[in-house]
Amino acid sequence: MLKNSKSTLSVTALKEKELSLDEIALVGAQEMIKIALEAEINACVEGLSHIKTEDNKPALVRNGYNPARDITIGQGQISVEVPRTRKRTESVENYSSAIVPKYMRRSLKIDEAIPLLYLKGISTGNMYCALEKLLGDKVSGLSASNVTRLKKCWKEEYDLWRKRDLSDKKYCYLWVDGVHTNVRFSDNRLCNLVVIGATEDGDKELVSVESGYRESKESWLTLLRKLRNRGMSSPKLAIGDGALGFWQAVKEIFPETKHQRCWVHKIKNVLDKMPKSVQAEAKDMLNEIQMAATRKDAEKAFDEFIEVFGDKYYKAAECLKKDRKELLAFYDYPAKHWKHIRTTNPIESTFATVRLRTKSTRGHGTEETTFMMIYKLLEQASKRWQKMWGYKLIPLVLNNVKFVDGEEMNKAA
Repeated sequence: MLKNSKSTLSVTALKEKELSLDEIALVGAQEMIKIALEAEINACVEGLSHIKTEDNKPALVRNGYNPARDITIGQGQISVEVPRTRKRTESVENYSSAIVPKYMRRSLKIDEAIPLLYLKGISTGNMYCALEKLLGDKVSGLSASNVTRLKKCWKEEYDLWRKRDLSDKKYCYLWVDGVHTNVRFSDNRLCNLVVIGATEDGDKELVSVESGYRESKESWLTLLRKLRNRGMSSPKLAIGDGALGFWQAVKEIFPETKHQRCWVHKIKNVLDKMPKSVQAEAKDMLNEIQMAATRKDAEKAFDEFIEVFGDKYYKAAECLKKDRKELLAFYDYPAKHWKHIRTTNPIESTFATVRLRTKSTRGHGTEETTFMMIYKLLEQASKRWQKMWGYKLIPLVLNNVKFVDGEEMNKAA
């Protein structure tokens, strides 16, 4: 690998094919950084040339170079000599490069790559080997121990994020769930309370992630109080599974919020109370309910299910009946939103990434490490979330416009 900062890319070398494509890119990057540093220090010195000492000499002059420093960039590793200055008066400050700051050992892009590699399933033990293949056999400042340091940075980042002001946010819909994950170095099973919101612009946004051990009313009360105290107003509709803890808590903190039970969870719970021989038929009938075009049709399909299975499979029928109102709440909202608000799919699909990471590393480490990793995975996933279909109708919902069977009332009349 070429590391001499004073090396040049000769035509002879190119003709004789002495340099590979990667080496050409590396030398080119090295030369461009050298040129940029020269331009930067010259601009600094010239910008202060009007400041003089008492004997009319320039207050700031060039003073050679700092010792060469190895820096890892996207093309590999280069050696950089950062120029320096000497000041002749206290009225000016010495030159400090913004291109190559003090103590810099790798580019910001490489810093971003380390947590991404870790989050995507490369363990700390394999981190160095993976980067060595990409960046060469001498990877400066990229040991696996840096992942541990980055986890501490994630904790600081999370602490700031969870205290951010929400008073300027208007969430139309909230998806909530408690997702359980194993912890390698603990007997406890971590419960991650996740809240995703739909903004007035139709964007899906990670609102809150809190760790705990149960989906209890007390846990959800604590989370919802924090959101309210930070300025969050009452959402129009909350979507979640049948865990009683959240629904009891939301009634207390945001009593105006309507409730929608997740159909995916409900179908699973109902079928679990039925023998396999009838599950296929039952599932088709349950899907007929949630996919009905009008509330009237859904109510009819609902009654048919109870009539067909109520006598033989009482527990399954009761599991469905007890949440009848909440299962059909989506009919009071725009039809274009139905596919989004019938289930907690935004959370379930996102946590598929977490489960993949768990499989790659055979479990998580400490409880704090587990939770920080989950937070960063959710943050990364949120960058790929798309707007809701029919997002232009969200302001109508926020302004309490009435919908009947998915249509605006005055249009349905």
